[in-house]
Amino acid sequence: MVTLDDRLLGEKLQNYCSSSSDDEDEEGNDSDNGKRQKSSTKFVPESELNAPSSSSGSTDNTGPKGVIADWRRFKQLETEKRDEQEKEKKTLIKKLAMTCRSHLDDEEAKKNEQEVQEKLEEEFDADDEFLKEYREKLMYQMQQRLLNAPRFGKQFDLNRESFTSAIDDENRNVTVILHVYEQSVTGCKLMNNCFQILAEQYPYVKFCRIQASEAQMSHNFIRNGCPAILVYRAGELLSSFVSITNKLGDDFVVSDVESLLQESGYLSIAECEKNNTVRDSQVQKLDQSDTDDD
Repeated sequence: MVTLDDRLLGEKLQNYCSSSSDDEDEEGNDSDNGKRQKSSTKFVPESELNAPSSSSGSTDNTGPKGVIADWRRFKQLETEKRDEQEKEKKTLIKKLAMTCRSHLDDEEAKKNEQEVQEKLEEEFDADDEFLKEYREKLMYQMQQRLLNAPRFGKQFDLNRESFTSAIDDENRNVTVILHVYEQSVTGCKLMNNCFQILAEQYPYVKFCRIQASEAQMSHNFIRNGCPAILVYRAGELLSSFVSITNKLGDDFVVSDVESLLQESGYLSIAECEKNNTVRDSQVQKLDQSDTDDD
């Protein structure tokens, strides 16, 4: 027989057994059926009480156990949300710590930058001083070399016989600059005039010229290689500028030739005795006079 305590505690009626006889069971069943029809109490398994009815975590049970389950789920979500906020807060603090500097940090960084700037300035000053001393030393050495060097001051005409001796027998410290020309080739007359003026301004450099046909150059060289400039020192060929008009053009002036030789390292300002600002016009006058003579 099911008591009131059994109903309140949710006993499973299917497993209820009585110690009475079969007749009593039948009578008890009849009476129980009548009572169950009158009673509205329904047994719900514990598994259904604890199981949520949806993904949101809410339950259909509004009894004490359902309320407790909802409260526990709420506390769990609250804890998870709090942990997530703490992680975000730590991440933000770490970012701010890496990107933000305090006033003391700014002062320290400014001080370090100033020290580095001062060191760089000291190094630059030392480099400037070293370069200045080095240039002065080179100028002194060049001046000492020029004191014992021969002077020329003019352009020399060479032929097949004098060509070898003019180069090989010259002082080993003298730079010999040779112009290989042909009268019929464009630019050769103008280059001869430039050499004449440069020879006067650089008396310690030996300027020479030789006609290509006189030196038995090939017709191909005469047609495509003239005017050409060859640079010698101590009997060795240092450099050659073939078909110089391809680089300077047909209307070059003496300053163009001078710049080419200076940039190549074969003329030095220390070797220049004259600074004639009208030398380009002189070349044009010489070229005009040669044209008139022809």
